[in-house]
Amino acid sequence: MAEKALIIVPTYNERENIPTLISQVLEKDPRIEMLVVDDNSPDKTGDLVEEIAGQEPRVHLLRRPGKMGLGTAYRDGFRWALARDYEYIFEMDADFSHDPRHLPEFLAMAQEADFVLGSRYLNGRVTVVNWPMKRLLLSYFANIYARVVTGMKLWDGTGGFKCFHRRVLEAIDLDAVRSNGYAFQIEMSFRAFHKGFRGLEIPIVFTDRTVGASKMSGHIVREAIFMVWRLRWWHLTGKL
Repeated sequence: MAEKALIIVPTYNERENIPTLISQVLEKDPRIEMLVVDDNSPDKTGDLVEEIAGQEPRVHLLRRPGKMGLGTAYRDGFRWALARDYEYIFEMDADFSHDPRHLPEFLAMAQEADFVLGSRYLNGRVTVVNWPMKRLLLSYFANIYARVVTGMKLWDGTGGFKCFHRRVLEAIDLDAVRSNGYAFQIEMSFRAFHKGFRGLEIPIVFTDRTVGASKMSGHIVREAIFMVWRLRWWHLTGKL
C-alpha cells in the first residue's frame, strides 16, 4: 500500500499548537503529508507554517484572506488535495483534541471502507476527556438528534476526525455543500452515504484543548439543528 495521505488542518490562532502537531503527525507514517489551511491568523500561524514548510517538503500551506469558517476551509483543502495525487484525505483539528496516534488506525480501516470516522460515542461509550458536563451533554444528545432525523447509522455524526478515499470526495459536489460549522460534518457523511459509499466508525479518545480558544458559537449550534432537517428534505425531494 503506497498511496499518499493528506491531513487537512484548518487553523486560526493555533501558533502554539501547530509545530508540535506537525511533528507528531508526520512521524506516524512516511506516506502522510499535511496541509494547513490558515485563515489569516492574527498570531501569524500561517507565517510559522510557511517557515516549517520551507524545511519540510511534506508540509504545505494554503492561505486564505480571513476567517471564513470550518466548512469552507475543508472544501478548499479537499479541492487542493483532489488536484494532486492523494488517495487518503483527512480532516483533523489543530488543537490536539484529535490525537495523531489514531492515524495508523484510520489508514488500516480505510482498507475496508470508503470513509472512516473517529467516534467519541461508539456504541454509546463516551471517550471524551476534560469537557465540561454541559458541553458533553450538548454534543452527545446532538448526535442522537442527528441520527434520528437523518437516519444515518452513526454514533458521532458531528465528529471532525475523518478519512475519505478520494473517490468519495470526487463523487460529492463540493459546491453544493451548504454547511460551514459542525453541521458540515453531518452533511459530508450524509452526502457520502447518499452516494452509496460505506463508512465505518472507530473509537478515538477526544481530549479538550489545553491551549487556545474554542471556536464553538451559538450560530454553529443553530446551523446544526436546522441543517439535519434540510438534509432529510433534500433527500426526500431528490435535491441532493
